Amino acid sequence: MPSPESVWNTAPTSAPAQRRGRYVAGSAAHPAKMLPGIAAHAIRAYTRPGDLVLDPMCGIGTTLVEAIRLGRNALGVEYEAQWSNLARLNVAAAEHDGRATGGVHRGDARELTGFIPVALRGTVDLVVTSPPYGSSVHGQVRSSRETGERGVVKKDFRYSQDPANLAHVSTDRLLDAFTEILVQCRIMLRPGGTVVVTTRPWRERGELVDLPSAVLAAGKAAGLTPTERCAALLAGIRDSRLVARPSFFQMKNVRDARRQGIPLAVVQHEDVLVFTHPARPLGAREPESAAGGERCDGRPRRTPAVGGFRSRTCRGGCHHG
Repeated sequence: MPSPESVWNTAPTSAPAQRRGRYVAGSAAHPAKMLPGIAAHAIRAYTRPGDLVLDPMCGIGTTLVEAIRLGRNALGVEYEAQWSNLARLNVAAAEHDGRATGGVHRGDARELTGFIPVALRGTVDLVVTSPPYGSSVHGQVRSSRETGERGVVKKDFRYSQDPANLAHVSTDRLLDAFTEILVQCRIMLRPGGTVVVTTRPWRERGELVDLPSAVLAAGKAAGLTPTERCAALLAGIRDSRLVARPSFFQMKNVRDARRQGIPLAVVQHEDVLVFTHPARPLGAREPESAAGGERCDGRPRRTPAVGGFRSRTCRGGCHHG
């Protein structure tokens, strides 16, 4: 059931508070973690307990952890060994309550259908992900009190040193690659399934890069149907006012820009683009069950586990995946 709110109140507490006690040591080093509240809101809004959630660029596994804790099964793909190892540890910790299961594959998301079991194709209910931001990632700082040095020292501001990582490519190449990734996700989705992409614009040499609009075009090119555009808050709400929680570098960039006469403001939200997988191609006949009885409603149901996850058939008996 789609969320009726266009503005998601996803940051009632800070990001460190949302992660505390739920992620293993080392997770904080990832430079562009999804806010857990955003992942959880999307999962609650677009899935039901027992559904399957996929993140094709899962990083430390935030989407997977939040899905498992909400009783949804989770599947993640991550290119970097450092982050995929942390994602596996975070998933294992989340699985302790026994409500759901998760799995993490290391690989290139542009080829995910090549290494994810074929039985899972067409069974994913929800994809939640975010494209890498490359050089716009700010990372974290260590103060002089921590280092004993003058000023601040920047840390944890790169995904990796691998030049093949999409975080290091040009915006045009990133968008081409992200379109390929969304095509792979569409193959994994069940008919009528949902894709949620969180993103934001950034400035490159003073010019605004409208990544949300570009991602919207990428989704359409991948064969997905845009259905909603929402705002997920990165700021808290207190007495009907926003409480900003900017990073050190966000504040510095805003101040530097304003000194140059550029009316830059602190980022208060992520753009959330919501797509659906068309239930069937335009003009296609409505499928029937193998027995010729109840028609397929496009909504799979659970059958015995296959490869650690459950393969499913629809209520009309048709096999999805």
